[in-house]
Amino acid sequence: MSTKYTPEFKEQALALYLKSSTTYAAVARKLGCDPGSLSDWIKKATSADGSKEDNPLQIAEEIRQLRRENARLRKENEILLKASAFFASKRLWERRSSSS
Repeated sequence: MSTKYTPEFKEQALALYLKSSTTYAAVARKLGCDPGSLSDWIKKATSADGSKEDNPLQIAEEIRQLRRENARLRKENEILLKASAFFASKRLWERRSSSS
């Protein structure tokens, strides 16, 4: 059984998805609709206009993806800095131990 959603509902769903930093599934669960439907609406809205620079939905989606990537890279960098400090202190400790 297929549920029909009004264009207004679809626009509100799009707006909610673009404002949030969560997944299709989380937004769909909150709205009580199918995640696949929400995904389709977003894809249709973002591909409706041929120009990516002029389409605010595509720009917003790209910003969301870049923010996620930025957060992931910051976490990776933090881990690498901690690992570097750990190995540097271990090496310093080994030097002190061997010279004594």
